[in-house]
Amino acid sequence: LTHAHIDHSGYIPLLVKSGFRGKVYASEPTVALCGILLPDCGFLQEEDARYAGKSGYSKHTEVLPLYTYADALQSLQSFAALHNGDLHRLGTDLRVRFLPAGHILGSRFIQVTLEVPRHTICLFAGDIGRYDALLTNPPAAIPEADYVVMEATYGDRSHPKEDLFSRIAKIITITANRGGKVLIPAFAVGRTQEMLYVLKTLQERRAIPDLPVYLNTPLGIDATNIYVRFAHEHRQHLFHCANLHLVESEVESKQLNSMAGPAIIIAGSGMLTGGRILHHLKAYGPDPSSTLLIVGFQAEGTRGRALLEGARAVKIHGDGVPIRCGVEFLESLSAHADREDILRWLKGFRRPPRKLFLVHGEPDATEALAARIREELHWQVHVPHYLEDVPLT
Repeated sequence: LTHAHIDHSGYIPLLVKSGFRGKVYASEPTVALCGILLPDCGFLQEEDARYAGKSGYSKHTEVLPLYTYADALQSLQSFAALHNGDLHRLGTDLRVRFLPAGHILGSRFIQVTLEVPRHTICLFAGDIGRYDALLTNPPAAIPEADYVVMEATYGDRSHPKEDLFSRIAKIITITANRGGKVLIPAFAVGRTQEMLYVLKTLQERRAIPDLPVYLNTPLGIDATNIYVRFAHEHRQHLFHCANLHLVESEVESKQLNSMAGPAIIIAGSGMLTGGRILHHLKAYGPDPSSTLLIVGFQAEGTRGRALLEGARAVKIHGDGVPIRCGVEFLESLSAHADREDILRWLKGFRRPPRKLFLVHGEPDATEALAARIREELHWQVHVPHYLEDVPLT
């Protein structure tokens, strides 16, 4: 497992539930993060299934979660932590090594090596981090591999070159002057800690008004504690800004929807697909004085993507909610390498791989990156289809 984000780890409980009896190898921080992320994912699925069944907005007669909280807890028994850089035996002739990927806390490249004759068969890059990230260290240089499996999330674009701190300060100040709320949907791992660091920095610079900051994500609170525990893994170690209120209970969460005065609310989920942020969007989305600040990639089919594409109403828990608040998108905070970062990382290889496989990207981004790599590096690039078998010779 390259890292803990749910789009990479979230199927593991179902894999184990369906009969997988092997080990799930990951870095120590990833094991710790999955220890909170996967049970939470199971719990949310149970809650969503229960609510859908009660409200009748599901098309299924019997609404069932993909897996439960108990299933997720059980799957954690399959995890085994590997230290950074150590060689670990897989079978008779294979070894794996984990190297820093720079994406989020604990993210790793997975290097698969043939013992005799020793050479790297394959590198699973997972998600690649940025060279100028706020918190994470740069991705490790990889000298060679026969085959590389790599992401293409931002393969067709560059991250905007903007003054991140000034832009966020402006958005918060304008919203506060209107008396509105700043809603920040944030991934519990990575983006939440970055936003806390940004707010702390702006407070120290006195660049924003003195506002209460509500961290309304128990998962994000737990993840921040894990970030502190593994402080040696990243650049910044302090995430607790002034006026920070940690919201644990549902009662406290609901009270945020009727409070007076401006405030900043950070809540999950990052793509507005579930979690407590939806209740806040229901309350403040129709309010022209408030602002929804989207701070991460929004996949196709998500509410966040719909809003970025101009939707002025979204469906939440079966109800149509008009969106009259401001909607701002901060793309420059992404934890993914952009096109230039990816090419910079690939140019660190001493020799080209026999083939580079591009995955984890929407079609336009993937094809654009494939074309750029072929043109600039003259490498063999393959974009695999779903369930395609590719023999490695």
